[in-house]
Amino acid sequence: MPRSIFALRIRKLFVLLALLCPGSLWAQFDNVQPEEAKSEAVLGTSKTTKYQVGVKIQAVGGPCAGLVATIPVPADWPEQTVRLASEEISPEVQRVAYRMVEGTVKEMMISVPRLNPGETAVALITVEVERRSASPPTDTSGLKIPKRMPLALRRYLGASPYIESRHGEIRSEAKKLTRDVEDDWKKVETIYDWVRENVTFTSTKPTNAITALRTKTGDFEDVTGLFVGMCRAIDVPARMVWIPNSAYAEFYLEDAEGVGHWYPCRLAGARAFGEMPDHPPIIQKGDNFRLPDRKDPVRFVNEKLSGKAVRGGGKPRVEFVREVLGG
Repeated sequence: MPRSIFALRIRKLFVLLALLCPGSLWAQFDNVQPEEAKSEAVLGTSKTTKYQVGVKIQAVGGPCAGLVATIPVPADWPEQTVRLASEEISPEVQRVAYRMVEGTVKEMMISVPRLNPGETAVALITVEVERRSASPPTDTSGLKIPKRMPLALRRYLGASPYIESRHGEIRSEAKKLTRDVEDDWKKVETIYDWVRENVTFTSTKPTNAITALRTKTGDFEDVTGLFVGMCRAIDVPARMVWIPNSAYAEFYLEDAEGVGHWYPCRLAGARAFGEMPDHPPIIQKGDNFRLPDRKDPVRFVNEKLSGKAVRGGGKPRVEFVREVLGG
C-alpha cells in the first residue's frame, strides 16, 4: 500500500476515534490549566461569552508537510471558567493537544502531517467563557507588600519586554510618588491615579513604558505597562492581563494572615481600581515569556505556524481564528 494512502487512512481513523470518543480530547482541554486556577478572589456577577479560536491551513502551489500550528486559548482563572462547547477538526489534522507555556498561557497545538495542493486543514474550537466580575475588598488597611516574596512571584518584579521596571526614571518617579505614603494599598492607588492623570491614552502603535513616561502618551499596552513597571519599582508584583483587543493590569498584595491575592485595575477606559466590573474574556496573563524558538523573551504569546521543507512543495496559506461570537 502506498505510504500516502496509508497515512491518510491513519489520519481518518484518528479523527473517527476522536468523534466517537470526544471525552478524552475534551478531558485534556479541561485538565490543562494554570496552577493558579484554584486561587481565591472576590467575585461578583457573571457573564458567558462564546469565543472561537483555531486555524485554517491551505496548501498553495504544491504539497506542504510537517505543519504544526500553535495558538493561545482561554484558560481557567479564579474569575473565569472555560468550557469546551464544540470542535471542528478536518481529516487532514492528525492531532490536537493542549499545553501550558510557563504555567500561565494555555496553547492549542495542531499537527498536520501533509497537505496536498489545494487541501485545507481546519482545527477550530468554540469555548464558553464564563467571566465573573471582581469586586474591591471592603477593608484594604491590612493589605501589605509581601516581605518574603514567593518564588512564583519574582517573575512579576523584574523587567519585561517593553516594561523597563528597573530603569532609573521609572524607579525614581515611582518612589517619589509613594515616598510619604504609608498604606501599601494607597501606594499602588497613588501610582494608578498618577498614570491615569498624567499619561494620555492614544491609539498609536505601541512603544514601551519608558517612552510613555517621557512623552506622557501611549496606547493601552504602554499605559498599562507603565503602571506595571512602576508597581514593580516599589516591590509590588504586577502583570499584564490580555483580553480581546486590549489589556488591563493586576497587582499582588497579602492580607494580615499572609495570604496573597491579585487585584485588577483598568488603566485605559473608565476608572476601575482593585476591581473589574466588566466581563471581558481573559486570553492570557503575564508579560515575560521565554519560548524555545525565540532568543529574546516576549510579553505576549502569539500564534505560530511551522513546517518542513518538501521537494516541489508549496506554501501554506494560514488563517488564525480569534473571534468573540456575540454576547
